[in-house]
Amino acid sequence: MSHKRVAVLRGGPSAEYDVSMITGAAAIAALSELGYMVKDIIITRQGEWLDQGFVRNPEQLINGIDVAFLALHGAYGEDGTVQKIFERHRIPFTGSRSFPSAVAFNKILTKRALESHGIKMAKHQQLSQNDVTDVIETARAIASDFGPQYIIKPIASGSSVGTMFVRDAALLPQALEDALKQSGEVMVEEFIRGREATCGVLEGYRGERIYALPVVEIIPPDAAGFFNAEVKYNGATQEICPARFTYHEKAQIEEIARFVHDELGLSQYSRSDFILRDGRPYFLEVNTLPGLTAESLFPKAMKAVGGDLKQLIKHLIETAEC
Repeated sequence: MSHKRVAVLRGGPSAEYDVSMITGAAAIAALSELGYMVKDIIITRQGEWLDQGFVRNPEQLINGIDVAFLALHGAYGEDGTVQKIFERHRIPFTGSRSFPSAVAFNKILTKRALESHGIKMAKHQQLSQNDVTDVIETARAIASDFGPQYIIKPIASGSSVGTMFVRDAALLPQALEDALKQSGEVMVEEFIRGREATCGVLEGYRGERIYALPVVEIIPPDAAGFFNAEVKYNGATQEICPARFTYHEKAQIEEIARFVHDELGLSQYSRSDFILRDGRPYFLEVNTLPGLTAESLFPKAMKAVGGDLKQLIKHLIETAEC
């Protein structure tokens, strides 16, 4: 039995509250089985910190804990906000530090950090509500450069929340208008038709500085068009691990996933998403706190190499830094 006191943070004021609650529950169950002393801290959708249902000051709740397990997803949990609290109090926590988390959570900043390194990415453009004065003209310019189909994403969001697939250029003006009203700032990408994949990496595992887990091939239902927020968690998506790509294709994906993790200065673990077209991987985005639900990809990749969720969580707790 470990005498470490671990606080599990879950919930949070983001659209990924429900997924975070499930990830946190899985972490609590694993930590309890491993013999850690666990404190369950739920952060409400309004940003209040709860201890057994009572609102507490964050400094009160983290006083006396040895490690924080961050089971948060989305804004507040993955954008560096909560990390700053633990850095300020010099309490070790799982995942990446505040600044790399903030960069990785912002899709445009991530692409800027990587674009000079020869990593293939979809054509993309950043748009804000204040900058777009003529949505029809903006859509026309994008269509002439990007082709007939598009993906529109909030600049800072995870789990494909708020992501739209636009199947036809005629639908783009209305889609842009709707997305900008909802998010204020978005990224438009050319839609790359290909095979979807993801690859998790884990630091200090099995003697490697950055260990690449097996690539997972993702096959969403045809009706979805892409791996959207709904089909990520409803069991409708086929996920094959190890992926049925060639050895060279998988090696490319693993190499890029390790490079992204390293170049962005991430810590402990991350998961990078890709589209494979004509044998070449296109990097989409990176997740600094991958989900740990029953439908999540990181645990499935761990299982493919003989690991399990308990082993992963113990590794993260024992290697966490402040």
